[in-house]
Amino acid sequence: MITLAAVLQILIALAFVSIPLVRARYGAGALAATEAELDRQNIPRSVLAENNIRFDASGHETWAPLSIAVLVTALAVLNLTGSWGETLSWVLQPLVLLVNLFILYSNLTAERSVRAHFAKTGDPVLQRIDVKAMLGAAERAFPSWVLPGLQNLRHVIVMGGSVAALVLLAIS
Repeated sequence: MITLAAVLQILIALAFVSIPLVRARYGAGALAATEAELDRQNIPRSVLAENNIRFDASGHETWAPLSIAVLVTALAVLNLTGSWGETLSWVLQPLVLLVNLFILYSNLTAERSVRAHFAKTGDPVLQRIDVKAMLGAAERAFPSWVLPGLQNLRHVIVMGGSVAALVLLAIS
């Protein structure tokens, strides 16, 4: 059972690695599509950089998922070697699940969050932006196998795999 839990943890790690890989491959296209949408709305493209809206694999979009992938891989290795893996999995695997739930929530509320951020600035240019159209342009720049395909598969693997790994550790 511990071996199967470790295999699930490796799959979870791979799911997190997919985030920066996809953003590195398709992020520039998403940025270009978003900029084109802003041009259509007669909004300066600079608002993206000024408000830290990005679609590439820079910053936390790389280090956060890769750090989680390394952590979960380490748990898998520790589970396979019989040292501290089970104990650490009980502490850290639920945190991985919670992080993924936060990512899911963030994905589902992106439009509302961006709109609220723009409203807080008091900047009339930002408040004119059709946020739904802007984010829709970025989304359409990713292939359909990524959004929603890979994104949904990643959530299933991380959430289902985390719960299953903990169940397997509990019955081992």
